[in-house]
Amino acid sequence: MGNILLSPPVAFVIVLLVSLLLSFAAIFLAYRPVKVAKGFEKAYTGGEEIKTHRVQPDYTQFFPFAFFFTILHIVCLMMVTIPKENPGTFIIAVIYLSGAIFGLIILFRR
Repeated sequence: MGNILLSPPVAFVIVLLVSLLLSFAAIFLAYRPVKVAKGFEKAYTGGEEIKTHRVQPDYTQFFPFAFFFTILHIVCLMMVTIPKENPGTFIIAVIYLSGAIFGLIILFRR
């Protein structure tokens, strides 16, 4: 009986049921205001009344930075994990590094 309770599907169902039970118990412990304010159910918009327009953020500066960050971290990871005992891996590392530099040049060209 002890082994069946430790099997992953049974343990998952037990944890799920305990989580649901705690979630429903928290409903009765949650704070509820006695008198509900006029704009209580509206989204907070920093004091402005939004009716017709929506904010559309501009990610044009974010994506090059994110790709730069990703490329440099992957290159660092690859350079650190290449074994130095085999001289053939040095050539692969140089090819990989030159490809990464070429990719960064393409990323930041104007």
